[in-house]
Amino acid sequence: MDIQHVIAWGIFLLFVLAMLAVDLFLLHRKPHAIHLKEALVGAALPVVTAALFMGVIYFAYAGHYFNLGIHGPTADPLHYPTTGADAALVFLTGYLVELSLSADNVFLFVVLMGFFKVPREHQHRVLFWGVLGALVMRAAMILAGTALLTRFHWVIYIFGLFLLYAGVKMFFSGEPKDPSNTLAIRFVRKLFPIHEGYDGKKFFTVVNGKRVATTLFLVLACIEFTDLVFALDSIPAIFGITRDPFIVFTSNVFAILGLRSMYFLLAGVMDKFHLLKYGLAAVLSFVGVKMLLPGLSELYGHLTHSTHSWEIDKNVSLLVIVICLAVSIVASLLFPAKARHQNPLADEGPRGIAPAK
Repeated sequence: MDIQHVIAWGIFLLFVLAMLAVDLFLLHRKPHAIHLKEALVGAALPVVTAALFMGVIYFAYAGHYFNLGIHGPTADPLHYPTTGADAALVFLTGYLVELSLSADNVFLFVVLMGFFKVPREHQHRVLFWGVLGALVMRAAMILAGTALLTRFHWVIYIFGLFLLYAGVKMFFSGEPKDPSNTLAIRFVRKLFPIHEGYDGKKFFTVVNGKRVATTLFLVLACIEFTDLVFALDSIPAIFGITRDPFIVFTSNVFAILGLRSMYFLLAGVMDKFHLLKYGLAAVLSFVGVKMLLPGLSELYGHLTHSTHSWEIDKNVSLLVIVICLAVSIVASLLFPAKARHQNPLADEGPRGIAPAK
């Protein structure tokens, strides 16, 4: 990564930090319950911003500003966009993949918030810090993944096999298990003394002269662990769309920034999209196959002395992903779920613990 690329990353990170600062210190300085109107605006804003940024991507790669779209002589143009149109299309495809996979995160957030009865006015706070942690983790994973793929090309086939496995596993997965018995919860309970209850928006408080973690911190740890698990699927998935680290990271960031608003918008109606997981499973499986095809075509070529390469066009990839998601959403509406999950936005939660002294 040259100095021009570093500047581009720096400008983007400053933009993201500015958005987060406005969110935390201006829009949500005082804890309050998020209602439908605010959730609608909050959900629309990241989508509109992502659409505008797609225009920025187009012009930046078309003009090669900050050396964007300029890659080494060994870079495969199929996976490293060099024109504005290709870069914008790849960004859109990656964003849709990451945004759709984020919907599965939202479903688990609903389960967590409902199970731990997190007060409505503090749900935004825990999701904000959860998203901030997710951004740091994903940045590290993307940089590591890019370094691996640059040095060891065959790692892409491991990613492909993993995505294919993850897609099949998601297709046959059942209801989420009891969150209180997850690895993250057990690990946090060993590290920190936990007082079951809430003390306003605090992650730590004092009870009987002893500093302890509140249930809100427990929920935050669970959210971070959940995103780490989902990143193991989503990061390889985006590498199946493009290897350009700037597009990989920016599409991930915009998808993650929309997570909180998506939660408040969809928490009460997630049961209406109960078949979405099958669409997500199909997307993961498709991207996994897409990553494996070049290796399979190379092997086939060695066996048959053929020079034909099996590659899936970027436009076809976008069309397949949209169809998978659209079909699962329409099917969910045509065939409603019988079981209903608790709506965490309708539950004010427990009154909490005694204030810290």
